[in-house]
Amino acid sequence: MARILVKRTLVGIAALSLVAGCMEGVNPLSKKGEGAAAIASGQTSRRVERDVEAPDVFQVSEKGLWDGRPSLGGVWVAHPDVKEPERVIIRNESNGSFVIGALFRRERANAGPRLEVSSDAAAALGLLAGAPADITVTALRREENAEPEAEAVIADAPMAEGSEIAAPEAVETATLDPIAAAEAAIDAPAPVAAAPAPAKSDISKPYVQLGIFSVQANADRTADKMRKIGLTPEVHESSIKGKTFWRVVVGPAMTAAERADILAKVKAEGFADAYSVTD
Repeated sequence: MARILVKRTLVGIAALSLVAGCMEGVNPLSKKGEGAAAIASGQTSRRVERDVEAPDVFQVSEKGLWDGRPSLGGVWVAHPDVKEPERVIIRNESNGSFVIGALFRRERANAGPRLEVSSDAAAALGLLAGAPADITVTALRREENAEPEAEAVIADAPMAEGSEIAAPEAVETATLDPIAAAEAAIDAPAPVAAAPAPAKSDISKPYVQLGIFSVQANADRTADKMRKIGLTPEVHESSIKGKTFWRVVVGPAMTAAERADILAKVKAEGFADAYSVTD
């Protein structure tokens, strides 16, 4: 009985509030000559990432050689002057072809050109086995740029002198039952809480990159191999000036320890040149 009385009291209060709110409405067309709301074109900006060449980080132009043997790791080159792995653009100056790949330090000092080219990179650049070619290797860096993005903005536009606002067309109205509306509001189910945001990694480079491939089938086979050992690979497709390539990464790792475990598993599968990347 007490619960019914409380409910009726709440319904009565809600109904009175609703009626009072209806009485306090103001007609926006009652004052002649005031500004009217107009839609104006505004701009915001969004952040766009792109690769830019960074010759100050690393750049060499010299003879490169593919020895004719198949090599693991996808598209890459190796040079003895490298201090740490880099993402690079590799150009064949003789035919103008290029490809995005990885740059590693060359440990072995063999006779011939210092720049070693992988089999996948050679295929993308049109190199013949055992035939040195003029190669330029330049480091790449991710750069964020602000790109304008149009959006609708509400602004007060002043009216021209002597202009009038046309009266609105007739609108059909219906009588509102305040008691029924208040009961519906009270009996409505509580809103469902939003799902929690996904966890974020605690490290700046949570992914491990296995290689960059010029043939999608090779990238897909590498990803399947990682799934069979319990890892979560991703294949990212990119294109520059009509040249398409595929990067295979594993992750993201939530901690440095988890990333080290992923790196150890990847290297055990034969990808000795794998390294950590941002994405």
